[in-house]
Amino acid sequence: MPALICGSLAFDTITNFHGRFRDQILPQQIHILNVSFLVPTLRREFGGCAGNIAYSLHQLGGEPVVMAALGADGESYLRRMQEWGVPTDCVRVIDDSYTAQAIIVTDADNNQITAFHPGAMQRAHEIDVPTDRGLRLAIIAPDGREAMLRHAEQLAHADIPFIFDPGQGLPMFDGAELRRFIAQATWIAVNDYEAKMLCERTGADLAALSRMPHLRGVVVTLGAHGCEVWQGGEKQHVPGVAATAVVDPTGCGDAFRAALLYGLERGWSLERCAQLGNRVGAIKIACAGPQNHRLDRRALELQ
Repeated sequence: MPALICGSLAFDTITNFHGRFRDQILPQQIHILNVSFLVPTLRREFGGCAGNIAYSLHQLGGEPVVMAALGADGESYLRRMQEWGVPTDCVRVIDDSYTAQAIIVTDADNNQITAFHPGAMQRAHEIDVPTDRGLRLAIIAPDGREAMLRHAEQLAHADIPFIFDPGQGLPMFDGAELRRFIAQATWIAVNDYEAKMLCERTGADLAALSRMPHLRGVVVTLGAHGCEVWQGGEKQHVPGVAATAVVDPTGCGDAFRAALLYGLERGWSLERCAQLGNRVGAIKIACAGPQNHRLDRRALELQ
């Protein structure tokens, strides 16, 4: 059952600051902030929400269909997805743009500061949701603003259920726009910080959101503490899974969302989907980069 993944494809430049941001940033001097972090390590990785989700979903045994935009420098990314066996006919190359670029600094507490250049992602709205692929499920992950709005409308019009995953794109939308996304979506997936912002901007708490008759659930990830699953106004805590090592949090949320898609494709309960998501997230955080971890389907009891 193919699952459409609408979101960004990006190159990530990942660095590590061996101290703590809180020790370097003076709250009373925020208005004249001028801070430099020494980052002795640096890697360039394939990233972007759509690519990261597709990577884990493919390893789990799902059928991701990526819909995104790449720049003129994106040939290596296109070739990489084709080598996985993931269809790329819904990926558009924008010749006069760079592929989106994220520069990520992670401190000793796994806090992150990210600078993001959207590049070709700003043209992702030029791609239309395919209606001839037998799609049973989709996700609206962070992407260009117009792309997220347009693709949600197209999915709703085509009666394709989707997860609304605003992520770092959430601040781009006002309350009315977020309420429109929610009215079209079937599920919502956010982290705890995004959940607070979503509630503040829409004027509805998580219990109220989860009681909306068209929504089948709201999932709030809590990092190492697992996640909350909200359904019908009731909250259920799904405990986290201890990682063998904490190496790099980049892409953990996307790995979790791949597990959600995998389970939902198969008609699992939202709780069971979240349990798998916590396990996959724990595997990802033990590996550097968002697309270098390996998922053993037998160990995950998916055979």
